[in-house]
Amino acid sequence: MVLLEGAELDKTRTRVRLEPFAHQVGGHTSMMHYDETTICKPLFSQEQVFYESLPADMKPFTPQYRGLISVYLEKDSRGHISLVAFPQNDNESPAQESPVATRRIQQRAKTSCAAEHKPAREGPLLDRTCNDRSSVCGTETGKGKQDTSFHTKDSNGNESATPERSSHNPWGLHCHRAQLTRMSSVSKDNTPYKFLLLENVASAFQLPCILDLKMGTRQHGEDASEEKKRRHMKKCEQSTSSSLGLRLGGMQVYQATTGHFLCRNKYDGRTLTAEGFRQALYQYLHDGLQLKRELLQPVLQKLSALRAVIERQGSYRFYSSSLLLIYEGKNNSPGRSPFSTPPRVDVRMIDFAHTTCRGATPNHSAYEGPDRGYIFGVENLINMLQEIKDGD
Repeated sequence: MVLLEGAELDKTRTRVRLEPFAHQVGGHTSMMHYDETTICKPLFSQEQVFYESLPADMKPFTPQYRGLISVYLEKDSRGHISLVAFPQNDNESPAQESPVATRRIQQRAKTSCAAEHKPAREGPLLDRTCNDRSSVCGTETGKGKQDTSFHTKDSNGNESATPERSSHNPWGLHCHRAQLTRMSSVSKDNTPYKFLLLENVASAFQLPCILDLKMGTRQHGEDASEEKKRRHMKKCEQSTSSSLGLRLGGMQVYQATTGHFLCRNKYDGRTLTAEGFRQALYQYLHDGLQLKRELLQPVLQKLSALRAVIERQGSYRFYSSSLLLIYEGKNNSPGRSPFSTPPRVDVRMIDFAHTTCRGATPNHSAYEGPDRGYIFGVENLINMLQEIKDGD
């Protein structure tokens, strides 16, 4: 493996050191912080095609696509490996990707999490936090300050702290470390990798409470092998994907009682029954003191608008994509005046590496009509939120 040493990089160009995105709650590919309003992720060509041909009425429900960047592995004088990005100049051809290396990284991205959280070459903190079914991660505790401890619950239900950096969601750190391991293992030369630049949809929130939902009744893409199809179909059958068209992919919700985020990951989501999913949805809307009822109507309105948009997308299939629900966790004061500013909420579709539509690929199976599995999930989500809204 050959890595770029810091001194070898062209210092005449703008360089950006990529950091793990602090609020990544789900997925298997590492999301990286590029700047305050932009994140980036490894390129999947099918996802790029989707963003570059995105129907206009879907744009309010997806992150803004901001192009590509070249990313290198860099090793510093102490041997620490990191990722460094170079913005692509307007008169520069796109970074050449190594097809073999990219395929290997994509394949390993899918299998690295399947080892039930026994990641190689990762420290005990990561292994412990990723195995927690429900954990509490640090967040901002004051102006310009961050809590640097990571909080989990021991076997007696008491909170304990591990003194390592963690204003980050533990899942994001897991994905970041696994991504570095994958890229390091297949990097043979100084060829840069392509990354997508996308809008950071959480940047508008001071304390973003995020729910990541894996959508639809089918999760495998058209390019999946027979073994992969069987594996994904089994996951759907054994989880709420089959019965609800929804599966918890990750969550963080700010708790007013502790000043930390309560976090849950996709392994937790796979074990939930339909009733367990409803309870998790309720938990997402609860700040530890009260149910945030003021969020329900704005979220329901956005979901209804999204459903109408998806129903108009003939031939699209959003296999393995997720839906993000986001709201602001900062205002935890009980009760709201009728004249209060409406709560800030957002609903966005993400992860389109396996999305397909007519004409997307030469061998595409032409589907007719909208993605009914996705719509089934949206409708069930609407119904459950309406039940919570109508409840006591």
